Order: sequence, then structure tokens, then C-alpha cells
Amino acid sequence: MPLRVALFHPDIPQNAGAILRLCACFGVPLEVIEPCGFVWSDSKLRRAGMDYIANAHLTRHATWEAFRAARPERLVLATTRGAVSAYGFDYQSDDILLFGSEGSGVTEEVHQAAGARLRIPMRPEARSLNVAMSAGMILAEALRVTGGLPQ
Repeated sequence: MPLRVALFHPDIPQNAGAILRLCACFGVPLEVIEPCGFVWSDSKLRRAGMDYIANAHLTRHATWEAFRAARPERLVLATTRGAVSAYGFDYQSDDILLFGSEGSGVTEEVHQAAGARLRIPMRPEARSLNVAMSAGMILAEALRVTGGLPQ
């Protein structure tokens, strides 16, 4: 199974569209764990994803349980509570890079299911980065480490 990106209960269609575009550009499948905080056909999602949506490999899962049943691979959770830096981490080519909801992150059950919890190092007074920006930074690093960057 190839490296994947997963979004847990995404809230903002523009961010989901930007991540969908990111995944299409890198050839990485995107998993969306519903419910979403918007209607998936939202025009803001389409505007952010542009014509890249047609090139994306997208799977939507109705629930967390359905996602885990379909995708038992190691979860690498991006979280402000992570103790390990996203840089220098030993990514594996079949990892699922998991990003939480913009408004509430992920549940404790999801935190516990993660095989690794990563953070992006930043100044202590900064709270967090935009989820689409975080996904881009971590996905690029994971692809670099695993030799999966497109040529």
C-alpha cells in the first residue's frame, strides 16, 4: 500500500480542496474520514482543488471505524501534542499521514490509535499552522525520506 494522506472530519472546504490538489500533484491517495463540516460538492472545495480534483485518488469513509477496517496501516498523526519532530522521523512507504479537523483536531480514540504523533517544530508562542500547510510540509518530508518524491 502506498503512502497516504487522511483527513479526519475536515471542517473547511478550501483546506480539503488544497490538500486534494496537493495529493494529486504528488500522486498520493487521499482518504477522507467523515463527517465533514461542509457538503463535499461545495464550490469552495472545487475552487481550491481546481482541475486537479479529476487527477486525485480519493476514498471517502463514512466513519472512523470504516476507515480503520479498510486501512489498518500505521497511522502517523500530525498534532500539536506530538513529542516527535516531523523532521528526522523514520517514515515508512506505507504510512498513513493523518490530519485532524481544523476546529477540534482528533478524538482521544484517534490519538491512541496513532502509531506515531508528530509535530512541526515552531516558535513556542505560535499555536499551530494551517492544516493544508502542515499536510504539505509533512507529506513532502515523508516522500523525501521514503524516496517517493516525483522526478
